[in-house]
Amino acid sequence: MLNFVPEKMFFTKGAGVHKDRLASFEMALRQAGIQRCNLVNVSSIFPPNCHILQVSHGRKMLKPGQITFTVMARIDTNEPSRLISAAIGLVLPKDHNGYGYLSEHHSFGETAKKAGDYAEDLAATMLATTLGIKFNPNIAWDARKKVYQASGKIFKTTNICQSAEGDKNGLWTTVLSAAVFVA
Repeated sequence: MLNFVPEKMFFTKGAGVHKDRLASFEMALRQAGIQRCNLVNVSSIFPPNCHILQVSHGRKMLKPGQITFTVMARIDTNEPSRLISAAIGLVLPKDHNGYGYLSEHHSFGETAKKAGDYAEDLAATMLATTLGIKFNPNIAWDARKKVYQASGKIFKTTNICQSAEGDKNGLWTTVLSAAVFVA
């Protein structure tokens, strides 16, 4: 049984355009710098005591063919000018021995700011409910973020998002954002 708990992670993102859908995804992976790996999508837990690396440092740790665990948001379109966004949200608890949450969000018609905020809100809401933080789910994200931070239990929230408009000639356009775990 695999007992791997990542100690490091980095964020990356990319966009790709190609006549073939799969090749468009490959182009996005290349821009993100993770095309050489065998990617395995995992769910949304940010491990305790995991360190966030700069993307350039994290990419250097990857080897061709390596099995690499990611939390990835990905979306594509071949509709000209259609806005697409893929975002990963992250929330970290104040207690570094506790776990955080990562969330994926992929959407049509949302700006990078809106999609990124949504992913960040989703991750923060998951942690807040786990920690028993009382909040009104009907208030805006900016107001809830202040409640979460005032609780003293949440240390940091952030997101990464890639957006693009579908190619004007109808070629496949793919965007992705990923949290990549490394040993």
